[in-house]
Amino acid sequence: MRASVSSDPKGSLDRHTWIELNARAYRHNIGHFRKRIPSRTRICVAVKANAYGHGLREMVRISREFVGIDWFAVHTLQEAKEVQDTAPTHPVLILGYVPLRALHRAVRPGVRLTVWNPETVHALSSQAHVRGLLVPVHIKLETGTNRHGVHAEDITAFVRLIDALPGIKLEGLSTHYANIEDTTDYSYARHQTEILFGVRNQLHDMGHTDLMVHSACSAAALLFPATHLDMIRIGISAYGIWPSKETLVSASSLPGFEPLRPVLTWKARLSQVKSVPEGQFIGYGCTYRATRSTLLGIVPVGYSEGYPRHLSGRAHALFHGQRAPLRGRVCMNIIMVDLTDVPDAHIEAPITLIGHDGDERVTATDLAALCGTIPYEILARLSPAIPRIIT
Repeated sequence: MRASVSSDPKGSLDRHTWIELNARAYRHNIGHFRKRIPSRTRICVAVKANAYGHGLREMVRISREFVGIDWFAVHTLQEAKEVQDTAPTHPVLILGYVPLRALHRAVRPGVRLTVWNPETVHALSSQAHVRGLLVPVHIKLETGTNRHGVHAEDITAFVRLIDALPGIKLEGLSTHYANIEDTTDYSYARHQTEILFGVRNQLHDMGHTDLMVHSACSAAALLFPATHLDMIRIGISAYGIWPSKETLVSASSLPGFEPLRPVLTWKARLSQVKSVPEGQFIGYGCTYRATRSTLLGIVPVGYSEGYPRHLSGRAHALFHGQRAPLRGRVCMNIIMVDLTDVPDAHIEAPITLIGHDGDERVTATDLAALCGTIPYEILARLSPAIPRIIT
């Protein structure tokens, strides 16, 4: 059957490449988490790294109309501003470091900072006090990942500092798991949780009885009800991607298991269809020689758009429900696919780089396995310049 350009989603007609975002799939994924957690537990969706490559503003736009989402988490101050521009009524938690000289821009209603340095606490207090505002902060507790965080033995002094300074208020206590995705042995995660609970009790004795305590990433929220606490922070799974094979294996054995639904589909248009005689080389470095007369499809995307060069000669795209193997090296803005066995290839016909076509599917997890990496990296590297279309 001939591909019809008119069947493409609205907004893609004049694009050489675009990303489609399935709002129904996203709502399904959030609903899956909502059914697994207590009604009092908030859902915080991480939209850092351009919403894991999906498009921050687009995903926040979908989220703001969905009652199951309470907070957003970002990495940077600029991301927090983008969220507030799109969904001004939702609280935003900045997980990453904000430079001391930029803290004045973080003193704004609805924004929370994650803190672990005394220098940040002092500077934030000064800015908030001058403006007559009270800024809520969340302490990052170091429990075994050894990145940002305050060690448990230092927590009393750190909390006393926050309590003593004007303009800031301790609102939350958080931590992050080091080894909960890539394993089916969850003893280390349980050890980290025990440290968190111990510090929570310690702060309770110091008078902080209403703290928001949160630790659950996607894998923890799926596997361990004990980590649901006051809020879960879900990232990759909100977008329909399992954090790892191990998480999928563990989750699939639990009652009420439902498959997650990928939100993102990446498509492009064929910019040329050409015949390549048997024996001729294709692409840079002459790494592939045609073993037969080949019908070659030229696709105008490459590693500049986020299609990894490591996929050269390894991956497939999907065309008319069939797999089309890559030939030659991935270029900066071009890849070449073999369409010899696929009917009706023509210029500007859409081809799928990530997503499904008929019974065939290429996932971010598939591409990650070919690259020796994780789906997070495949998605996060998708160029922000690629148009995102909500379907």
